[in-house]
Amino acid sequence: AKPIAYAIEKVFSCNRCGLIFVGLEVPLAHLHLVPLNTMDDINFSRKKLSPYNVDLSLTQEKILAVLAR
Repeated sequence: AKPIAYAIEKVFSCNRCGLIFVGLEVPLAHLHLVPLNTMDDINFSRKKLSPYNVDLSLTQEKILAVLAR
């Protein structure tokens, strides 16, 4: 998770990348890496974002490019 968190920090220009384990909805745990500027950025009670697939793909490409360095 550490290399991916580093890449997320570079791509999103955030203060840090938070690491959260969640496993309430399903019988397993999910690891979330969240770009953070404030603690409110990890407020899961807020409305979920619905990004377009093209935006997700572009973000993925940027993260992979940082990881490839």
